[in-house]
Amino acid sequence: MSATARTSPTRMPEKMRDDRAGVTRLIADARVGHVAFVHEGAPRVMPIAIVADGDDVLLHGSTGSPWLRLLATGVPVSVAVTAVDALVVARSAFESSMHYRSAVLFGRCAPVDPVEKAAALDRITEALIPGRVSELRPHRSKELAATLLLRLGVEEWSYRVSDGWPEDDDADVAGPAWAGVLPMRKGFAEAIPTFDLREGIPVPASVRGLLAP
Repeated sequence: MSATARTSPTRMPEKMRDDRAGVTRLIADARVGHVAFVHEGAPRVMPIAIVADGDDVLLHGSTGSPWLRLLATGVPVSVAVTAVDALVVARSAFESSMHYRSAVLFGRCAPVDPVEKAAALDRITEALIPGRVSELRPHRSKELAATLLLRLGVEEWSYRVSDGWPEDDDADVAGPAWAGVLPMRKGFAEAIPTFDLREGIPVPASVRGLLAP
């Protein structure tokens, strides 16, 4: 990573990581990114599901979405991605914090080639629900036509990780308050069938694989 004016930290440089693979893992864990851009002279931020595809990022939505159509023209964008991994419980409120991973990506979007569109949409499905594509029918032409699929070419990025212990001062360490880290549990609790599911259709392997043990 070559630091630029946009990616150079002004505080806590020790938390910065030169780890592009870590950014990819973060995108997989967070699943949602917040896309920032300027439209008609005003800032906008929109949340959307994102999936890493190599060093690029895929995002998709309706062809009727005005903001996605704007992104498709190649305007500059930034995408913020964050995952909270734990609460850091210090001996004072001031030192309490979180374990987190966060990244900011800078680049421009372009529509995915129509020839690659179905395969790229399958990559999104597989990233969110591994094994699901093999359980589904192929995409219909009407569905492909109604979906705007964009590829964000990442030109610059920054990645920050906070994973340390509470930094209490000596007076608080000598005091009676407890301190430590509370890792956050992650996972899906149950598979709730839709109201109109026909009898006899079991929970598929892809969904069972996401359920917490």
